[in-house]
Amino acid sequence: MSVLSIEDVSVERSGLPIVRGATVSVAEGEVTVLLGANGAGKTTLLEGVSGAIPVSGGSITLGGARIERLRAWRRARAGLAHVEQNRTVFRDMSTEDNLRAACRPGGSIDAVLDLFPELRKQIAAPAGLLSGGEQQMLVVGRALLGEPRVLLIDEMSLGLAPIVVERLARAVRRLADTGVGVLLVEQFATLALGISDRAYVMAKGEMVFAGDGAALLADESLLRALYLGDTHN
Repeated sequence: MSVLSIEDVSVERSGLPIVRGATVSVAEGEVTVLLGANGAGKTTLLEGVSGAIPVSGGSITLGGARIERLRAWRRARAGLAHVEQNRTVFRDMSTEDNLRAACRPGGSIDAVLDLFPELRKQIAAPAGLLSGGEQQMLVVGRALLGEPRVLLIDEMSLGLAPIVVERLARAVRRLADTGVGVLLVEQFATLALGISDRAYVMAKGEMVFAGDGAALLADESLLRALYLGDTHN
């Protein structure tokens, strides 16, 4: 069942149209992957969905309720979490304190430490001293402590070694299997499609593909054509 519905959404930056008429559906317990070349509009769409920037048209529905006019913090409170590219952590605070700062009253960080046992080993270390991969785990873990219904993840692999990216991808798949809906923007298309249920591809601000992730993974020529913006080959 769809928990997040993005219908005909358009987003502008500085008055310029960046995303035009985007439609995406994210289901509970599934990984939905959003692919596209650099500059396609993927990050802008996620920022419009989370409320980091306003949308100029269309509707966004979370759990049956319209949210496109809500402030970002209200969308977060409604169950929408956004993991952005920059991996912002409280560098001087310990890993544990970073997690507890995001924890709901009376909540526990144990589920995050079970998902990312690497963080348990670094629980007392300042977050600024963690590796890039560990910081990404910490940022994802903090988002999860808000108990979101949908998790938006933007380029979790940025600057990380392939082996670390594979570890994070497995964790995202495991997370979705618990019932959270995930919308993942990722530059490593093959890896992302390998954990996906559904896939979308953007080109020049518009959706050019929507379909089964495994089917797209199996059709290399179509995937290549979509990235090149040529679906007639």
